[in-house]
Amino acid sequence: MKLIAIDLDGTLLSDEGNINQVSSEAIRKRQEAGDIIAICSGRSLHDTKELTKRAGLDLPLITGNGAVTYADHKVMEHLSMQPRLVKELMEKADKEGLYYEIYTNEGIYLERDITAILEKEIDDYPNISEEDREKMRTMIATQKDQFGLKTVEDYHSINYESLDVYKVFILSFNLELLAKLNEELRNRGDVSITGAGRQKIEIAHESASKGNALRSLARYFQVPMEHTVAIGDNFNDIPMFEAAGESVAMGNAESEVKEKADITTKNYNENGVAYALDHLIK
Repeated sequence: MKLIAIDLDGTLLSDEGNINQVSSEAIRKRQEAGDIIAICSGRSLHDTKELTKRAGLDLPLITGNGAVTYADHKVMEHLSMQPRLVKELMEKADKEGLYYEIYTNEGIYLERDITAILEKEIDDYPNISEEDREKMRTMIATQKDQFGLKTVEDYHSINYESLDVYKVFILSFNLELLAKLNEELRNRGDVSITGAGRQKIEIAHESASKGNALRSLARYFQVPMEHTVAIGDNFNDIPMFEAAGESVAMGNAESEVKEKADITTKNYNENGVAYALDHLIK
């Protein structure tokens, strides 16, 4: 029996933002053979549960880059940030004029009209091609399409003491500003920093990572780590690659991610996960 953890964006999800029939059938086939298939994503629990439900799949879920682990239809582990830390991070993002979202136990809080920040960044981007402009707009649309969004007028009006905050997600097309902020945050030592792409910073509890959550899930199901497999495409997948007994990079993965993997499968839009489940993972 293996425990196989699969990322969503750029890995399992199609261009339409769903888990297609080919992938669903490959997952069910491995389940019927006795393997445990889990989702391991930076997305929220609300969003991930909806995506698997639409595909007719019943799976353990690691969400928020390891901040929340869900198995047997209950939250088995969660790591939340202190309210004072959340407010400090918000103030920093506000000061830099950045787009951000707050991931909580009640859903993803999104300030009304905050996407205007990203639209302005696109307009101000130097020498941008129409193709790149469209890719950026697609990224904005993806954020708006998440399940479990809760729109508010002002982030600072929320009572964070009454919530579990799992992640602060920052998206920016100003890569110079983002790199500077990334370095500053990494020097803190009281948060975990990762990102599913060069335009993103995802800030969570200092112990939250896909790797730690995979270890926890393996203990829960009593699966030795050498019998675990991780499939992913981006920087936030590296911790679970390092933890797993075997790692599979998507064909579309970042080059640094491929270097960390044991094997590489096809692209996400060529059903690379299904190919790995059917042909590469023994």
